[in-house]
Amino acid sequence: MQKVTRLFDFPQHQLEKFNLDIAFSTKYGEEWVHTSSQEYVDKANQFSRGLLRLGVQPNDKIAIITHVNKTEWHIADIGILQTGAQNVPIYPTISAEDYEYILNHSEASYVIVSDAEILEKLNSIKQNVPSLKEVYAFEEIPGAKNWEEIFTLGEDKANQSEVDARKNAVTTDDLATIIYTSGTTGRPKGVMLSHKNIVSNVLASEERVPLDAHDVALSFLPICHIFERMVVYLYQYCGIKIYFAESIEKMGDNLKEVKPHVMTVVPRLLEKVYDKIYAKGADLTGIKKKLFFWAIELGHKFQPYRGNGGWYEFQLGIARKLIFSKWQEGLGGNLKVMVSGSAALQPRLGRVFGAADIPVMEGYGLTETSPVIAVNDQKNNGWKIGTVGRMLPGVEVKIAEDGEILCKGPNVMMGYYKDEEKTKEVMEGGYFHTGDIGEVDDDGFLKITDRKKEIFKTSGGKYVAPQLIENLMKQSRFIEQIMVIGEGEKMPAAIIQPNFEFVEAWAKRHNLEVSGDRKKLISDPKVVERIQEEVDHYNEKFGRWERVKLFELTPDEWSVEEGHLTPTLKLKRRIIKEKYADLYTKIYGSKE
Repeated sequence: MQKVTRLFDFPQHQLEKFNLDIAFSTKYGEEWVHTSSQEYVDKANQFSRGLLRLGVQPNDKIAIITHVNKTEWHIADIGILQTGAQNVPIYPTISAEDYEYILNHSEASYVIVSDAEILEKLNSIKQNVPSLKEVYAFEEIPGAKNWEEIFTLGEDKANQSEVDARKNAVTTDDLATIIYTSGTTGRPKGVMLSHKNIVSNVLASEERVPLDAHDVALSFLPICHIFERMVVYLYQYCGIKIYFAESIEKMGDNLKEVKPHVMTVVPRLLEKVYDKIYAKGADLTGIKKKLFFWAIELGHKFQPYRGNGGWYEFQLGIARKLIFSKWQEGLGGNLKVMVSGSAALQPRLGRVFGAADIPVMEGYGLTETSPVIAVNDQKNNGWKIGTVGRMLPGVEVKIAEDGEILCKGPNVMMGYYKDEEKTKEVMEGGYFHTGDIGEVDDDGFLKITDRKKEIFKTSGGKYVAPQLIENLMKQSRFIEQIMVIGEGEKMPAAIIQPNFEFVEAWAKRHNLEVSGDRKKLISDPKVVERIQEEVDHYNEKFGRWERVKLFELTPDEWSVEEGHLTPTLKLKRRIIKEKYADLYTKIYGSKE
């Protein structure tokens, strides 16, 4: 069997080892349409032949912009890579100006888009991208070229030997993809990842996958992000059938249809799932309600590997049968594991889902590390809640004097595209400077404590780690988003976006006349007073200098589209501060 050293070896490996009837499945209308391992390989080859007939050369850049993950993306990905060209995935939700910057910076020759909305945004700037030869669409869009035209060009197999020659010329150290990081400040940086970077991460992650060949995965996180992309390659390597969710709105339906054994998640999704379950439990009455909250309380004490002893496990068995089994049913009934990345997972969520027998394995990494540095592992006593697990084999971590996590290994990027200066800023002696602060415990588990760049100092000279405070306060059902501020000021404060759905329901129960008017809601004294109680409660866990002394509420829902969040749902701190300059002034007063 061929050894996997390049990304396009994964489909061939899957075909030879597993030959799945369902490698991928995407829903069109009411029907799931399956693609087998053989069709996957054949279609990727056909697409490569078509690209060669278009004149695509090695090291050409082809961008793909899509709203949802689907079979087409992966066929195009392998088809592009087999020609020696590079795939440049772009977040669909970024601005048209960022599209223009990325396409010009990468000198993309072709773009493939998923739908009319993206095409319209692209059309508004494409005349400013001189390298761009043509735009194709996955969907049928009037007046637009369709990607099927490339397949038609590739129907004749006469140039397959040329495709094979191109594949043979690609080495494991060659550039595979440029991923432009969303960036919380400034222009996106183009992270250059080689075939070896990503392949090494897949192979090192494989031993931590507690799944069997022919198990089913549900994929819905953005494929333009390296986390989901690497995991989809990993599924292919392990012979796992991949279904693509239609949208976040249809996740509930898709879970029941597909009944997955595994899925990747971000903490925000788990928070929303938990909040919905909690709200349903709060609506119960009598003994059912008592049992529900008994199970929740028990869940918050959960320890892996029977860490709480026999009596706890006996109670947990009852809670699983009476309460937690319904959670599992709501998520399809078969989930063996969820893998969480992109942001810090609140330990209480890790515990309560673990208690519900839906374990969440939290991991850690960056685009620059392809992405996984460390991840928890259900097997081998490798699961410790509140940490991001042990380092992957072959990945080395050391903690700098200032607490920064430094990483070395085959997964570390080639550098930033066309930017040696920024590359030198983060690379030193083969180690990548992650910008995160952390520690490794005596058992080898890595714990992240904050972002180096986000730690600030008050005017009194005290250091404040905002992420720690934010992650804890977001456990409140009243708080959807929170940004702690106070650099150079006398005390920390916060700008808070309430959880409008929950707060409105609370206000209704307390007969407040605020329905449908968010400005009225956030200025109601009783609402402010209730959120103050939440802030006071969580403040108790911090030193006096770290406590949030004042806060202001915003009537807006923070989103990627409105610029509050990056596509991976991290806070754009500078932009949020600018947007709410009036609230900042209200808290701290004018500087003039």
